[in-house]
Amino acid sequence: MMNIFDAILLGVVEGVTEFLPVSSTGHMILTSHILNIGTDLFTKSFEIIIQLGAILAVVFMYRQKVFKNFRLMFKVGVAFVPTAIIGLALYSFAKKYLLGDVRIVIASLFIGGIIILLFEKKHKTHKSEANNKEISQSDAVGAVEETVDEKSVSIKQALYIGLFQSIAIIPGVSRSAATIIGGQLVGLSRKVVVEFSFLLAIPVMFSATALDLYKHHDSFSSEQFSLLAVGFVTAFVVALVAIKTFLSYIQKHSFAVFGVYRIVLSLVFVAVLYFL
Repeated sequence: MMNIFDAILLGVVEGVTEFLPVSSTGHMILTSHILNIGTDLFTKSFEIIIQLGAILAVVFMYRQKVFKNFRLMFKVGVAFVPTAIIGLALYSFAKKYLLGDVRIVIASLFIGGIIILLFEKKHKTHKSEANNKEISQSDAVGAVEETVDEKSVSIKQALYIGLFQSIAIIPGVSRSAATIIGGQLVGLSRKVVVEFSFLLAIPVMFSATALDLYKHHDSFSSEQFSLLAVGFVTAFVVALVAIKTFLSYIQKHSFAVFGVYRIVLSLVFVAVLYFL
C-alpha cells in the first residue's frame, strides 16, 4: 500500500531519471518493488501519471518554443504519430503484462546498457571537439550552444525519431535513450536531439496520462488522488533541476556512464532477487 513517503520518493526518482537514458519507468518499478508497494492498478497508473509532472518542467523551461515555434512543434507532432498509433494498439497489453514486471525491466536495462556502450564506441560523443581544434574559440562556443529549432530537424528525421521512441513501450528501454540514439543515427547532433526528445515527451505523456485517467479515474479514492498530486508536484520540481544538469552534462561527457550504470544496476537486482 502506497503512502506519502512512497509518493515523494517515487516523484524524486521520476524527476531525476525521466530525461536520463536509464528509463524512469523501469526505475519506478524497481523502487516500488524495493518499497514493497505492489503492482496493483493504482501503482501502475501512478507510474504513468506522475511522469507528466516531470514533462511539465519541459513545458515551463521551453515555453517560448512550445507556444511560439509552431513549425518546430508541428515536427514534434509528426514524431508523436508512430508512438500514438503503437501506444494505443498496445496500451492494454503493456499495462497488463509489461508494467510492474521486474524481470522485463532488468533485461531491458541490461540490454539497453550494452547498446548504449556499443553506440558510444561507434559514434564518438565529441566529434565536434575533435573536428574543431583548428577553429577559433568563439566558433567553438557557438557550436556548443547549438539548439533545436524548426530548421534543425526535418520531417523525415522527426518520423524516424518517433519510430525509435515507440520501442520505449517496453519498461526499462528508456524513451530518452531510444529517441537520442535514433536521432543521432539520422544525423542530428547530440544537443539538438536531446532537446527534441524533451519536447517530444510533452504530447507522449499528456496522451498517456489522459488515456489512463479516462480509463481508471473512477477506481481511485480521494486518498489515492492526493498521492498522485504529491508525486506529480515532486516530479515537476525535481525535473526542473535535472533538465539543466543533464543539458550541462552532455556538452562535456558521453553517455557511456549511463550504459555502465544500467548494466551494473541490472546485475545488482539479479543478485538480490535470485541469489540473496
